[in-house]
Amino acid sequence: MRVMGRLTVTRSVAISIMVWLLVSVQSLPDMFYIKTFGNKSGKCYETTSKRYVEDYLNYSLGWTLTGFCIPFLITLGCYGHVIVILCRKDTTDKVLKQRCLTLLLILIVLFSVCYIPYHVLKNLNLWSRVLFKQRICYEWFNRVYVAHQISRGLVCLNSALNPLVYLHVHEDIPAQFRQLLQRARRAVTQLSFTPIPFSPE
Repeated sequence: MRVMGRLTVTRSVAISIMVWLLVSVQSLPDMFYIKTFGNKSGKCYETTSKRYVEDYLNYSLGWTLTGFCIPFLITLGCYGHVIVILCRKDTTDKVLKQRCLTLLLILIVLFSVCYIPYHVLKNLNLWSRVLFKQRICYEWFNRVYVAHQISRGLVCLNSALNPLVYLHVHEDIPAQFRQLLQRARRAVTQLSFTPIPFSPE
């Protein structure tokens, strides 16, 4: 798009600022929900106290829709558009095309596996708290809670796995990294064995 003149640097900066403002507005209400656990110090809620859990569930559902579902669909649309263009073009190098397609598919699957369970289980966990407040109990409450804690780890894992995916797909990056390590070792070795001239006072 940038080559075609549709996306300039100014527009890119403007879009980035708008996205950050939108995220800030979405996250701002979370600051006003009570998260402390009564008078006990060192204990707090991930979301909010039992008193406001219904309101927080509505907020969480809205945030999931506007902060995850819509951006996720936009991302899928963009990645899908790139995949279609790569598949249609015959002039692109086959090896490069295969690498790009593999990278895009891995990123889509990785993002889906790490983030979709988190948002689904987060809202299910909040719903279970609402039901529990209404004195309605089901056996799946504990399982949802445990699964939600695991999904939080998956979200963190996504940030760690993304660089590894790029390292695996792009063969040049590991080679350059190995060369950098070899140079660093040589520099350390030279510094270690370089004789220091002694001058008597």
